[in-house]
Amino acid sequence: MDGSFPSGGFGFGTGGGSGNPLAGVWEAMEQLRAGLEQRVSGSRMARGDVRSAVLSLLAERPMHGYQIITEIADRSGGAWRPSAGSVYPTLQQLADEGLITAEEQGGRKTYSLTDAGVAASEEAAEKPAPWESAGRRSAGVHTALPKAGMELAAAAAQVARTGSPEQVQEAVAVLEDARRRLYAILAEG
Repeated sequence: MDGSFPSGGFGFGTGGGSGNPLAGVWEAMEQLRAGLEQRVSGSRMARGDVRSAVLSLLAERPMHGYQIITEIADRSGGAWRPSAGSVYPTLQQLADEGLITAEEQGGRKTYSLTDAGVAASEEAAEKPAPWESAGRRSAGVHTALPKAGMELAAAAAQVARTGSPEQVQEAVAVLEDARRRLYAILAEG
């Protein structure tokens, strides 16, 4: 074997400018891993969803910001964990609107609903809680596929780094077959 690899597919033969014919494979696998990891790491929810979630939770009991973030993550099965950068501005906005009040307790602000906040939370309760749709969307099988893709990318990258030219050729064939089979699954539906 002369050390050359077929071009196309996952970037074999591109060299990536480093003189290593497998550099393109490594780069492609890293791009795949990064793309899949980004999809797994969290659903981005709308600002209105954060508002609805905060109102729903505070209707149950007073909480501080971290408790709200943790409770949303727990109730969505980990599919949605809002950032502090979305929860705290929402809490401030709700306070400005007179829907919640903040009371200092143990060095933390604990938020609770006002009478107007109770009315707003009852209105929000007519729709499913935002974490319910996030949990359904990402639960189980929806997180299993990106995870399996990341593991596949890692295995392919390992073959690219340490495999012989014959092993790399065999890995390319396996990946091409997997790609065709995945598209066949979609074609069945």
